[in-house]
Amino acid sequence: MAIASTTHVALARRDGTNVSSEPEELGTDLTTDVDVVVVGGGTAGSIAAIQAGRAGAKTLLLERSGQLGGMTTVGGVCYPGLFDAWGKQIIAGIGWELVKESVELDGGTLPNFAKVPKAHHHNQVTINQFVYSILAEEKCVDAGVEIAYHEFIQNAKATPTGWELNCAGFGTNRRVRCKQIVDCTGGAEVVGLLGYKRMREDETQPGSYLFQLGGEHRVGRKQLHQIYVHGADSTNSRTVTEAKLAGRQLVLEKLREAKGTKRLMHLQPEPGFRESYRIVGETMITVNDYTSGRKFDDAICNAFYPVDLHTKTGVRPKPLKPGTVPTIPLRALIPKGSRNIIVAGRCVSSDRLANSGLRVQAPCMAMGQAAGVAAALAAKKGTTPLEVPLAEIHQLLAKHGAIIPGKV
Repeated sequence: MAIASTTHVALARRDGTNVSSEPEELGTDLTTDVDVVVVGGGTAGSIAAIQAGRAGAKTLLLERSGQLGGMTTVGGVCYPGLFDAWGKQIIAGIGWELVKESVELDGGTLPNFAKVPKAHHHNQVTINQFVYSILAEEKCVDAGVEIAYHEFIQNAKATPTGWELNCAGFGTNRRVRCKQIVDCTGGAEVVGLLGYKRMREDETQPGSYLFQLGGEHRVGRKQLHQIYVHGADSTNSRTVTEAKLAGRQLVLEKLREAKGTKRLMHLQPEPGFRESYRIVGETMITVNDYTSGRKFDDAICNAFYPVDLHTKTGVRPKPLKPGTVPTIPLRALIPKGSRNIIVAGRCVSSDRLANSGLRVQAPCMAMGQAAGVAAALAAKKGTTPLEVPLAEIHQLLAKHGAIIPGKV
C-alpha cells in the first residue's frame, strides 16, 4: 500500500477562494508567520479570531480541542446571554451575528429584547450547539483565519517585533512568529506562561456537567439537566481530567438511581467551568464598579448579568438595580506591565464577585471582539494594544456591528 508523503487540504471560503493551497509535508516542523495569534477558540476566542481576520490581520487560531465554541458548545452551556438590559440590546457585533444566525438556521426563535423579563434567564438565547460550532468555523474561514485544532503553546519568548511561540499537537511541531497574542484560554494560560501575574481564590465555583436523562434531548429548544462538580478546576490537564471523572461518575450514579426507568440520552464531553485564574490587569473591575454601572473612560463594551456566585449550597443571583449597565475597560484586558498581549473572556481583571457576572457568554463575546480589534490595529501600527487610540478601536468596533458603551 502506498503512503502519501504530503497532505493538501484547501478550505474554501463562500466566495470560492481558498484559505490555504500549499501542501504541507507530514511529520515535519512547521513555521507560521502571522500578525495575530488567538489562543483558545471558545466563547471569546472564536469571536476575537473572526474580528482580527475581518480587520485585515493575518490570524492563527490555536484550539486544543476539536471544535470551536468552548463552554458554549463543548461544555454545553448553549443558552448564551445576556445581550440585552432594561428593554434594549446592549451587546451586538460578531457574537450576536453568530448567535442570531445559529437560531435562524436551526428554525428557532429569538427573545424580544424590547420586553423586560421577570427573570434574567428568560432572555438567554437557546441555540443548537452543533450548528453554532460549524457556523463559527465557516466565519473563521471566510475571514481568512487559519485554525489549528489540537495544538497548544509549549513555550514562548519575546522578539523585537512581537513573539515567537513553540506549539505542539499530535504529529505536529509548529513555530509561530507573531506580532500580537490574544489569550482566550479562560484561565489566562499564556499570560501565566509568560510570567505575568494572575490571581485566583483557593476555592473555585463548582462546574456543571450537562446531560439528559430520560426523554429526547431537544437540541436548540430546551436546556439540559445539570449537576454540580465541586472542585472543578480548569487549570491544567490533570485538574480537567479529575473534573471529568468526577462529573461522569455523578451522572452514572443518577443513571443507576433511575434503575432502568430512564435512559441516558445525552452527555457533554466537557464540564462547564465557571472560574479559574484571572489576570492582574492595568486596572481591576471591582464588584462596586460592576453593580454601580461605572462608565470607565476606556470602556470597550457593555456587560449585563446578576452577581452570580455559585457555591456548594447553590446560587442566589443578585440582580442589578434598574437601569444599571456595567462596562468593561480596555485596561482590564491588558496584563499589568505587558506589551503585545491582550486577553478576553472570564480571565478579565476583576474581583471574584464582579467576575461572577462578567464571565457569561455575551460579555465574553464582546470582549473577544474588542480584543481582536485592538490586536489587529496594534499589529498594523507596530505598537501595543494599550497604545492604540481608543477612538480608532471604537470606530472599527462600530464598523463591525458592535455597540459602543454610551452609544446604545
